[in-house]
Amino acid sequence: MNHNLLANIKIVLVEPAGALNLGSIARIMKNMGLTRLVLVNPRCDPSSEDARIMAVHAVDILENAQIVDSLPAALTGCQRAIATTVRSRSVPIKLEPPSVALPWLMSPHIQSALLFGAEDRGLSNDELKYAQRFVCIQSSPIYPSLNLAQAIAICSYELYQTWLKLSNSPQATPRSQSEQVTGELASTNVPIDVLEGYYQHLEAVLLEIGYLYPHTAAVKMEKFRRLYNKANLQPEEVAMLRGILRQVRWATQNKSKSLDN
Repeated sequence: MNHNLLANIKIVLVEPAGALNLGSIARIMKNMGLTRLVLVNPRCDPSSEDARIMAVHAVDILENAQIVDSLPAALTGCQRAIATTVRSRSVPIKLEPPSVALPWLMSPHIQSALLFGAEDRGLSNDELKYAQRFVCIQSSPIYPSLNLAQAIAICSYELYQTWLKLSNSPQATPRSQSEQVTGELASTNVPIDVLEGYYQHLEAVLLEIGYLYPHTAAVKMEKFRRLYNKANLQPEEVAMLRGILRQVRWATQNKSKSLDN
């Protein structure tokens, strides 16, 4: 049985504010076989009495939660990330139901993350940019807003159902099992922090050569992120792209020196 597929998934909460919610989330995670909770700048104490009371027998999830000061730090080592959102952005994104998108997180030997925003605001545009896919939980337009713990319960249930499907195929290899459920090759993606390094490098070079302007850079970089997310880049491809950027920078700098002389 593929216990490691659930163990490879981080539940990342950005600035959670409610201790009661945190306790409920810990309990939900343990119910569904998830163990890795990461808190980005929490606005409440995960070790508080309120959190521990709500967690019941999942206090260990709270005790072992990783606390970090930024979303990139939370995603260290991850190769895939899905963000939950209901917001429309300046750049259109494809919103998928949990049952469609979440199985993508469960591939052998791949670390992944499921991102949730703060209770009062969700994920900002800047935070959403770290994800490659986006989940929207459909609910009644009369009252569409879900409590954070409720949203995590729905997504955790879908992940556990995927794990059950994989576990009930004992004759298949972990790779082929994942392909059956996700409908795609379980190829190894580039770590998110490596991609972020490339995006920062790309933006700097494009600003230098005048393709980007500071006041429109963010919107255009969103489009580049979407393009590269579709490409499912491999590490050697990112290395090649960064090599091109280094050569562009060298060429422009040397051309400037030649003109000065």
